Amino acid sequence: MFNDLDPLLHSQLRLSVMSLLISVKEADFSFLKEKTGATAGNLSVQITKLAEADYITVKKTFKDNYPQTSCLITKKGIKAFEEYVEAIQAYIKKN
Repeated sequence: MFNDLDPLLHSQLRLSVMSLLISVKEADFSFLKEKTGATAGNLSVQITKLAEADYITVKKTFKDNYPQTSCLITKKGIKAFEEYVEAIQAYIKKN
């Protein structure tokens, strides 16, 4: 039997953001935008969805009078990502 995949992580952009945050723990919006190739608007929407699920925490600060947004992965986000990866691996092994 196949496990259900987390629909929140099954989106390519949200999965990309989570994959990046798993490796760096914290990243600013510009870094995520550059690495994912997403538009600012789309990235912002997907970050909001991840934050609402408590998979990430969003910090808004100012640096040299410019707003700066940083994202940090939460324990819940790490657990969800690990379970998603395990589910995908199970799909691969069953073929």
